[in-house]
Amino acid sequence: MSTSGIPKSMLAWQKHFGSTEPACARFRAENVLTHGNGYQVRVEVPVPTAPEDGLLVKVLAAGVCHSDVHLLKSETKPSYYLDKYTLGHEGCGEVVSVGSSATKFKPGNLVSVLSVPGCGQPTCYECSHGVAQICEGGEHYGIGHDGSYAPYVAIRERAAVRLPPGVSPAVGAVATDAVMTAYQAVVGRAKVKKSDTVLLYGLGGLGFNALQIVLGIGARVIAVDQRQAVLDEAVRYGVREEDVVPVGTKSVSEWVGKKGLAVDSVLDFVGVPDTFKNALESVRPAGTVVLVGLMNPTFTFDALVALRKRLDILGSFGGTYADLEACLDLIAKGVIVPQVETASLADFPQVLADLDAGKVKSRIALIPEGI
Repeated sequence: MSTSGIPKSMLAWQKHFGSTEPACARFRAENVLTHGNGYQVRVEVPVPTAPEDGLLVKVLAAGVCHSDVHLLKSETKPSYYLDKYTLGHEGCGEVVSVGSSATKFKPGNLVSVLSVPGCGQPTCYECSHGVAQICEGGEHYGIGHDGSYAPYVAIRERAAVRLPPGVSPAVGAVATDAVMTAYQAVVGRAKVKKSDTVLLYGLGGLGFNALQIVLGIGARVIAVDQRQAVLDEAVRYGVREEDVVPVGTKSVSEWVGKKGLAVDSVLDFVGVPDTFKNALESVRPAGTVVLVGLMNPTFTFDALVALRKRLDILGSFGGTYADLEACLDLIAKGVIVPQVETASLADFPQVLADLDAGKVKSRIALIPEGI
């Protein structure tokens, strides 16, 4: 397949393990940020080629996620991570080159990139049991392997999901995580039904998408957030005013109890001790609590409450190829309208800092310069 017109090199935002100082003095200071035992740097790297069973994708948009903060601050390198890798696990773009054994796509196709497609081997337990997103044997684009914070990304064909007509690349990018993770939590883990009442903590990028998915199913949503503006927006999307927990409520579980609500499931997109404690206390006996948020990845809880109420406490992480297909279909139909703003890929450090400081209302997709 001809690769004429594709440059030889490109600038990529990378995570480097094992040093707190850049190895090359030519890196400009504004392009280097130190984190733990490594650093984030924008560096010139060769443009990759399409793998034999894959694609070379010209990146049109790449979403920024709180997980990028965790990745950059992490001092532990899992065994399957590269020492240096390009960040960006929410990518969308145009196929520009196809490997010799790839058959599903051709140059010009627009695709969203599934960051963890799994190894695809029939002997892999995770891949053969519908949880390829936790397989450690395949590539993890932007999460240990080269991702989409660069003008081009090379992927296996099994990581490409066709972008439906009418869906923008910016939306197609954030759909790969901010929408898909929400969809897996609502549909795959909580298994929300039309007759359910769902308590939803946190209306950030993921939580607001989850809100739309639950409303699309027809279930009742009890919304909790500390920002009045997003609660007002939730009402505009269809949450009843009486189902909005007032900002500053000391005990959500008491508020739920006084309302006489029977909460079938709780979706916690915050993940701190207080939200999880209230989730356990608010959900009905034999109900389900799904933990998605990672604001505080380590905390304790009252196991007696969980045991006496016979609760299902579930973790939810990422999603599958089928989940991403379903999400893109719902977006194309207008059931989900992701809140997305755009910025330049060159501004990644500032965007990430704003996100970490809580200054970003929804989701930001980075656009490579020149597009």
